[in-house]
Amino acid sequence: MKGKNTFLFVLIVIVIAAIAFVAINGLTVGTFKIAPVSESMNYGLDIKGGVVVVYEAETDATGSDLTKVMQQTKEIISKRVNELGLTEPVITLQGDDRIRIELPGVKNAQDAIDVIGQTAKLEFVIVTGDQAAYVGMTADQFESEPVLQGKQVSDAYVSQDETNSPVVALKFDSDGTDLFRDATKRAVNGANGANGQIAILLDNQVISAPGVDSVISDGSAIIKGGFTYDTANDLATLIRGGALPVPLSEIQSSVIGPTLGLDSLNSAVNAAKIGLLLVVIFMLIYYRIPGFIASIALGLYAMIIVYVMVAFGATLTLPGIAGIVLSLGMAVDANVIIFERLKEEMRAGKSLRASINSGFHRAMRTIVDSNVTTFIAGIVLFIFGQGAIKGFAVTLMIGIVASMFTAVVVTKTLLRLSLGFTDRKKLYGAKGE
Repeated sequence: MKGKNTFLFVLIVIVIAAIAFVAINGLTVGTFKIAPVSESMNYGLDIKGGVVVVYEAETDATGSDLTKVMQQTKEIISKRVNELGLTEPVITLQGDDRIRIELPGVKNAQDAIDVIGQTAKLEFVIVTGDQAAYVGMTADQFESEPVLQGKQVSDAYVSQDETNSPVVALKFDSDGTDLFRDATKRAVNGANGANGQIAILLDNQVISAPGVDSVISDGSAIIKGGFTYDTANDLATLIRGGALPVPLSEIQSSVIGPTLGLDSLNSAVNAAKIGLLLVVIFMLIYYRIPGFIASIALGLYAMIIVYVMVAFGATLTLPGIAGIVLSLGMAVDANVIIFERLKEEMRAGKSLRASINSGFHRAMRTIVDSNVTTFIAGIVLFIFGQGAIKGFAVTLMIGIVASMFTAVVVTKTLLRLSLGFTDRKKLYGAKGE
């Protein structure tokens, strides 16, 4: 039995060490590859770098009307940011009429700001009278009559015309299909002063003014405007994102370099490593075998946290690292409570195995109470917090669950298996035995 316990103890330690090795260095076997967690992790603005921009709404709305407008603006900007393919953006309202946007990992900050902040009022108008419309003209330079708006466009994407030049392809919803069919029919027939053109205006400026040769009834259209692929893609993104309900003015923007963020990350990680090393040394000296087992469990705890964060696509921020360190401290605290109970049971004359079982049983209520109350605090922070506060809350809650598992299940299992090596109480923290 002792030989079996010893084998299982060694096997578990090897497995945990292998998990740690793969997490840090990755693994490649033929075509099978596991990337290091450092490459798979999503990093926040404070680590990865990016851009922060604050906009102010230009509106006379007040009270509940202003609140509604700002919520709509936030939702549309969120949609635009997602269309840009940016990871883990943070979009929050500030005061009554401002909105703050944090974009981690942005490569071209100004392009992102330009796309996000545009009002993007898209209109299709029938050109009337003798004045033709041309690309670059504004709406007040020719006579026109609006026929449908951008909200009636169900999709927009980059395509190619017959010369392989980039164009923006549009798909209309059912209402837009009917309106566009009627508009093209009117343009073809020259009814009510129509001169055969349907101009497409973005923010009251003509971006395309094609002549209409036939009725278009299939619910689709093409915008041509001498686009490059990037400009066509930006326009399609704006159309899909919808029009902002109010104009926005940029009042503050700043770019955070990734070097600064990585330096901060390295400093935080180094501080955590030093703190963890000091904890391990203390545990080994004061608790001996239980201290060694607790150190193994803490290593597994760290691996669980990073793998869970990667699996769920969570974002690691500097406050998030603080949450990990805090939950690490709680994991150490749980082990200390257990080991002190273990020592009390041994001083009472119980056998080592009975002391382990009784020590865990007596410590359990205290551990659960402290972790549950902290977990509830993490839930509150996540619900009501924003940005970095949410990152702190997420890592704190993940850490608490991981620490409970490692402190109770892993530590208890390894302590029992360690009896295959020795049953000398002195090696388990008892004095004089």
